[in-house]
Amino acid sequence: MNDLFAPAGLLLAAAITPGPNNLVVLRIASRAGVRAALPAIAGIVGGSLALLALALSGLAAVTGNHPAWRTWLGAGGAAYLGWLGLRLLVTSLRETPADAPADALPATALGLFGFQLLNPKAWVMTLTVVAAWGASGARGWIPLAVLFVAIPLGCLLLWSACGRLLTKGLAHPPFRRGLDAGMGALLLASAGLLLIEH
Repeated sequence: MNDLFAPAGLLLAAAITPGPNNLVVLRIASRAGVRAALPAIAGIVGGSLALLALALSGLAAVTGNHPAWRTWLGAGGAAYLGWLGLRLLVTSLRETPADAPADALPATALGLFGFQLLNPKAWVMTLTVVAAWGASGARGWIPLAVLFVAIPLGCLLLWSACGRLLTKGLAHPPFRRGLDAGMGALLLASAGLLLIEH
């Protein structure tokens, strides 16, 4: 049981801190409520499990043995985050109440599942947790899979509840544009930090 503390701590630190997934869920919940964010949360959790399966199937060893692949993965993910952040930032500057676009960020379960596969923060977290976990065999990975569901699910529900608290403010277009601009800037900053690291 004590062996679960290290991966659980890594997962909690990655899942609770601001990142692309949390910003998307916050935005959806702030516009349409927690229930509307549930498909996005399901897509994110499903994508996390897919990343775990990929890491366990040998991708973690491949990226460890070929640092250039990890660099390209990080750079590609950073470019995608930068594109999303720029799109959200530009949208927030042009947005008027009548033409507010709903598709600046992915919002469906399938869209967020795919988003996980391009999310560099999710890749780094998954590869780090797999490296920290030493158990082998199918039974050894079951507790890790449970952690990959329970911890992100709890954190994303918390972020969606925070988004719901912003609903009244979003009735005012300047507040809504400011929030979208702030989230776009945070995504751009995340992308920039990833590029600097790689």
